[in-house]
Amino acid sequence: MRKVFIASFFVCTALLQIGCRAGADSSNQGSSNPETSVTNTTTAAQSTPLPEFTDAETAYAEGNKLFDTNKTELAIEAYNQAVKLNPDFADAWFKLGVSYALIEKVREIESLNEENPEETPTPTPARKSKNDKKEKIIRTKDSEKAFEKAVAAYKKILAENKEDDAAYYNLGRSYNKLDEDEEAQKALKEAVKLKPEEPLYQTEYGTILIKLAQYDEAVRALKKALEIDPENSEAAELLEKAEAGKKRINFGVTPKPPTQESPKPGKTPKPEESVSPAPQTSPDTPAKPVETKPNKTPEKKPDKKGDQ
Repeated sequence: MRKVFIASFFVCTALLQIGCRAGADSSNQGSSNPETSVTNTTTAAQSTPLPEFTDAETAYAEGNKLFDTNKTELAIEAYNQAVKLNPDFADAWFKLGVSYALIEKVREIESLNEENPEETPTPTPARKSKNDKKEKIIRTKDSEKAFEKAVAAYKKILAENKEDDAAYYNLGRSYNKLDEDEEAQKALKEAVKLKPEEPLYQTEYGTILIKLAQYDEAVRALKKALEIDPENSEAAELLEKAEAGKKRINFGVTPKPPTQESPKPGKTPKPEESVSPAPQTSPDTPAKPVETKPNKTPEKKPDKKGDQ
């Protein structure tokens, strides 16, 4: 009986040990599950499509939040909803273009890393003469299409209110994104005229002037921006570029030699009359008097008939 009791005691002890190990394993598994669930929740949250917005402003605000948190693809979806609800929403078109440009840049870098640069040389653009008509550029990128829509929308705003400095500013930025530098310069110049004390306008204006190699004006605009905001690091860097460009141009310009005026056709230049110097007279010798001849009065001829 005693042996049976001892044997049963050992069996119970073994079962208790096995149960404790199983409990420890299950507790470890339970502690790892929350991390997995959090990761899965985060991934699901990023891949979850946005709700259907009914207001363009709400969709635009949501897009800005997503853009600021580097969720660019979701921001694109929000901006697309905004412009779908309001096709003339200029700011939404512009931010949509910026978002598309970021995605396109990432894809471009990835494709360059995969391809051999020597096999795909960069084509050189053909030169156009001044007489060639300006051909319409066909936009193929999503970012360019969005910026074109932004240009059209900002123009509509300015057609109703030509005093809208922000519309001119964003119109210039949109043109800049499309590499239409001259149009960008015109729009930004208007923004600066309407609100000269805005450092953002002066800085952007200086940027486009540097692209156009108009360094004198760029220096003035960027100095104005730093005068308004001395902490504007972007304006300070651009000012250095503008001053360097100005020095390069001044160094390469050589002064022209003076040119003589060529005579007009059909006319011969008159020789300069030489004036003979007056004879020198010493103070000791008296001057020779000048002889004056008496004027002869003409004699009166008698009349043929005689005097009566």
